[in-house]
Amino acid sequence: MRTAQELYTTGIRDHFAPALRALGFQGWRHSFSLPDRDRWAVLGVQAAPGDGRVRYTVNLSVTDKAAWDRRSIRPDANSPTGLERWRSPIGELLPVGGEVWWEVAPGPRWLIAVEDSVAAVRGYALPELRRRLRAEEREHYLGQNELDGVNGALAAAAVARIQRAELTDGALELHGAWSRHDPAAHAVLAGAARGFLSARDARFRAVRVLDTLGRTLWEFRPADDGNHPGAD
Repeated sequence: MRTAQELYTTGIRDHFAPALRALGFQGWRHSFSLPDRDRWAVLGVQAAPGDGRVRYTVNLSVTDKAAWDRRSIRPDANSPTGLERWRSPIGELLPVGGEVWWEVAPGPRWLIAVEDSVAAVRGYALPELRRRLRAEEREHYLGQNELDGVNGALAAAAVARIQRAELTDGALELHGAWSRHDPAAHAVLAGAARGFLSARDARFRAVRVLDTLGRTLWEFRPADDGNHPGAD
């Protein structure tokens, strides 16, 4: 039977890396980046062997290439330098909102962890890196600490938290791992939207709720009952 380290190496080499390259990443082994003229958008795989298994996670970073000038290789998302515009473990982008580690251990189901990590990159890491490579047209509205009250209400209703709140085109956009077919999410987010709109902030006239792929789920305005379904 192959060891966990051998299985992990095979999983990254023969499954994870090809899948990322098919998604548009460039790289190999434990370091990948999206092509961009001005910035390094990097994904790093961080492994921690031990106890007959290998645990690994994914870290993300975006660094201006001008700040990385005259360096021979791209930044390592697993080793912060202080030059990053943004850096985050993938767990912060997932609905769980904390540390996420996948485990590879000997046995017939060892590849499931690798496939799950690829799905997490496809569904969460890739859209976020692409978003951060776009022109800076958005303004952060509130930080995670300031969203604690709303996120607490979401957690009490077993609904995913707000991942970020941004201002764009006269709307406050709330992003998170929600579905349009989740009535609990709609109810709590509608209440949150009423709270935000009651502040009468001149910078926005609507609250728009989007999923992790950037699709609009609902839009709330002061003068209506609150619900404009977004397009599929």
